[in-house]
Amino acid sequence: MDRLISKEEQRKARRKQGLKIGVVVGGIVIFVSICFSFFQASLYKKDLHLSVVDRGVIEVSVSAFGKVVPAFEEIINSPIHSRIVEVYKKGGDSVEVGTPILKLDLQSAETEYKKQLDEEEMKVLKLAQQRVMNHSKLSEMEMNLKVSRMELDRKAVELRNERYLDSLGAGTTDKVRQVELAYNVSLLKLKEDEQKYKNEQELAEADLKVMELELNIFRKSLAETKRTLEDAQIRSPRKAILTFVNNEIGVQIGQGEKVAIISDLSHFKIEGEIADTYGDRIAAGSKVIVKIGNDTLEGTVSDLTPLSKNGMISFMVQLQEDNHKRLRSGLKVDVYIMNAVKEDVLRISNTSYYVGPGEYELFVVAGDQLQKRKVRLGESNFDYVEVVSGLQEGEEVVVSDMSNYKNKRKLKLE
Repeated sequence: MDRLISKEEQRKARRKQGLKIGVVVGGIVIFVSICFSFFQASLYKKDLHLSVVDRGVIEVSVSAFGKVVPAFEEIINSPIHSRIVEVYKKGGDSVEVGTPILKLDLQSAETEYKKQLDEEEMKVLKLAQQRVMNHSKLSEMEMNLKVSRMELDRKAVELRNERYLDSLGAGTTDKVRQVELAYNVSLLKLKEDEQKYKNEQELAEADLKVMELELNIFRKSLAETKRTLEDAQIRSPRKAILTFVNNEIGVQIGQGEKVAIISDLSHFKIEGEIADTYGDRIAAGSKVIVKIGNDTLEGTVSDLTPLSKNGMISFMVQLQEDNHKRLRSGLKVDVYIMNAVKEDVLRISNTSYYVGPGEYELFVVAGDQLQKRKVRLGESNFDYVEVVSGLQEGEEVVVSDMSNYKNKRKLKLE
């Protein structure tokens, strides 16, 4: 027979049942928490690159692409149209001043040079011949002038005699006039001959100067031909490394065509390119930092191309230590051009995460966790990035590559 259960017993039963349910729910919660903790991504602090937010100075810079090139490089071009007949050196060889590099066919050039030598001798002989002719002609004219002066003196004596006789009454007026006319005619003829002699002198001097000038011009052309002939014997103009030589024997070479390149591989400079949007931030004399791995080199912009090509501006960097052991021709380097200074700003280390001013999502250390936070970053240099907002001084930020965790909001830190 059923009996009635008291209210007290019912309350105890309910409490007992609730306690059991609470234990079960708590166990489930603890189990879920343990499982969540077990499956939650975790990272080791020692594997991360952390940066402490501090306050200091940033020398603002813009980044550019750079390539190491020899500080000195000379291209040797063929001075004549010819062909290669012999090659004495190969790429990579060291050469001294005057070291033969290759030989060109000079037969036609030498023939032309000898022909010009003959022309020079002929011009010299023509100049000497002209001097003799001028001297002969002027001597003849000078002799005629002497005769004319003597004739004039004779007629002057006749005129005096006739005038004297006329004054004594022994002569006639017509005779005096006749002698006087003859004297005046001789005087005019003498003046005419003197003018002709003077004109002939000036003309002879001018002809000689023209011929001398033509000879000097020809000699300069001859000297240029001689120099071209000497240059065609391809030799090194200085001590350097032969970095290129055309070694195709028998190939035709045009005038001005490259046949060799010599470089000084003990000193280097940087050939850089920067986007033309940063054209106003670079100028000749700007301070530059060049990074080669973990090494940094200082330098200055020594040359700047004012024109943009394919959206890029070219420039050259003169290095303070241009013989650094890490420098190799053709090596790609990172170049930073300094253009401003910002003082007393929050900053963190600059690594591969930074691609320019803007908003970033970075992981910040919070106890034993990494929490993703939106951060606004500003200007930078090769060491630091300016923190505009989102971080406080003294906080630690992960500056390693965290692209594998871009969908995570929190990470466990061990």
